[in-house]
Amino acid sequence: MKKIILSLLMLLPMMAQAQDFDFNEVVYSPAKTTFRLFAPRDGKPKVMVFKDAAKLKGAKSVMMKYLPEGYWEAEIKGDLKDQFYAFQLTGVKNAQPTPGVFAKAVSVNGKYGAIVDLRETDPELWDKDRKPRVKTPADLVIYEMHHRDFSIDASSGLTYKGKYLALTEAKAIDHLKELGINAVHILPSYDYGSVDETRLSDNKYNWGYDPVNYNVPEGGYSTDPYNPKSRISEFKQMVQALHKAGINVILDVVYNHTYDIDHSNFQRTYPDYYYRKNADGTYSNGSGCGNETASDKPMMRRFMIESVKYWMQEYHIDGFRFDLMGIHDIETMNAIRQAVDEIDPTVFIYGEGWSAGSCAYPGEKLGLKANIPQMPGIAAFSDEIRDALRGPFSDDTKGGFLAGVPDTEESVKFGIVGAISHPQIDMTKVNYSSVPWALQPTQMISYVSCHDDMCLVDRLKASVPSLKTSDGKLSESQMEELIRLDLLAQTAVFTSQAVPFMLSGEEMLRDKKGVHNSFESPDSINHLDWDNLKRYPQVFDYYKNLIALRKLHPAFRMGSADMVRQHLEFLDAPKQVVAFRLKNYAGRDDWRNIIVILNASKEEQTIAVPQGDYIVNCANGVITVKSRGLSSFSGNTATVAPQSALIIHN
Repeated sequence: MKKIILSLLMLLPMMAQAQDFDFNEVVYSPAKTTFRLFAPRDGKPKVMVFKDAAKLKGAKSVMMKYLPEGYWEAEIKGDLKDQFYAFQLTGVKNAQPTPGVFAKAVSVNGKYGAIVDLRETDPELWDKDRKPRVKTPADLVIYEMHHRDFSIDASSGLTYKGKYLALTEAKAIDHLKELGINAVHILPSYDYGSVDETRLSDNKYNWGYDPVNYNVPEGGYSTDPYNPKSRISEFKQMVQALHKAGINVILDVVYNHTYDIDHSNFQRTYPDYYYRKNADGTYSNGSGCGNETASDKPMMRRFMIESVKYWMQEYHIDGFRFDLMGIHDIETMNAIRQAVDEIDPTVFIYGEGWSAGSCAYPGEKLGLKANIPQMPGIAAFSDEIRDALRGPFSDDTKGGFLAGVPDTEESVKFGIVGAISHPQIDMTKVNYSSVPWALQPTQMISYVSCHDDMCLVDRLKASVPSLKTSDGKLSESQMEELIRLDLLAQTAVFTSQAVPFMLSGEEMLRDKKGVHNSFESPDSINHLDWDNLKRYPQVFDYYKNLIALRKLHPAFRMGSADMVRQHLEFLDAPKQVVAFRLKNYAGRDDWRNIIVILNASKEEQTIAVPQGDYIVNCANGVITVKSRGLSSFSGNTATVAPQSALIIHN
């Protein structure tokens, strides 16, 4: 015990100094390359430099020197551009080579680091690339996508199937622009471990939630994973093309765990420092993947901050979605927000306000959904509205509001206001939360489906009694009902005051053949069928016009809790119906009053509304943004068709 305490005391001054280390592990110039590493004092690291990434034999090896600042350094003179490197702790038994924790370029499969001139990876006019501006997060419309899903199928008509460059092609860009989204959330795109980049013809699929090198793009989505520059340049070309189209790029980041422990670069660089452990010495597993990182430790916190800054500055990333944010401590998340604000305060940060298991850290100090009030510049997903609409995550066969399940209306309303305090919300009837958890509606992500669950079509088939069949095939009348419910679900999402979020392909009635967790399912499960745009054109048209309606009318995105409480009121409605009014030019809208009625019942419903002359802009699965609407009427009641939404204004 005395030895352990003594070792910890020896580390304290080193940690205090090393917190200034910016993880810039390789600094290249034609005259010399400087290597730096945060590693234990007794680690005695060396750096090896070699020309052939297929072998370490013949590598030039240089011992690193420990500096008073608390890290190691070595300098090698001469031009090392396009050579490879690896660090190795000579003071640790059986230590394996590693590219370090902050490699910016790597060999195939990320085994070794690569020394590159990053300016050679910049596309033409990269220095002129600018983030598309949004005035407030409330103006965002987020589209979550996986590179392979989006473009791999022959029906996509895209040339660069499954690659970053697919999102530079006119057809892809035109589709996203016509749909109207203004932000793509790309699933993990850093170098991850579960796909062998030397065997891409095997078509092995993965979502990418198994990090290896956090700060370099995944090679499997590039046209040449053997060339360290290709993945970097092509990722930048993708960002540039999306920016030119007015679309922000949000990166899914997974700092909460690594692919494994024994092979992780964290462990090979500084054994056990970056991971949390339980009281009995075992590794904590809040991620459900065998380990969890320790964001509360000074250098893990610094790593996360520097990584986020690097993606912003080198790759022009516009936002970050934190996987299992509930594993990270509140202090770290706020420190990241502060660091981001110093560069660009419009960058949007949100995450999953939960973990996948218990963490070896106090829950009151973690970035859980309930603690969002302590993170005022950060948003979280709302499982309240998600599960209220389609049914609980824990059971695919159980339905929600869309399936006519009673007493789900209050949770839908809670999502409509953006998880804020509202005088008409009875929190005793809201699922999962007994108190409001958002200070502002822009701290809530409104959604009904995402990558890691059944997509909306499959969930409706599994949970709505009238849509359940033995073979999953629907009759014409069943298909009509499914489409009605699909459109109704997204109407709730996109007319809510929170930040709306949709899964790629929902606009073309995507399905995944009933697979709940398709993280390693083949393309036949995960691909988008672009031919559905021809089969069900009414679905894309509805999504497109729903998004356009939201973007045209600030009443749907007021962005202020006080304004929502002042201008959004719920109307009396029967079970299976939610109705609300956005009144008195809400958000300085051109329309004086807007009424939205969501009818999940199989019966036509008539709702009392204030006496007036109304224009109908959404009814019976059709939306128009035109001022003259679809029709008009006068009176003090509004009738909405079964399993559909009605949007009227005066």
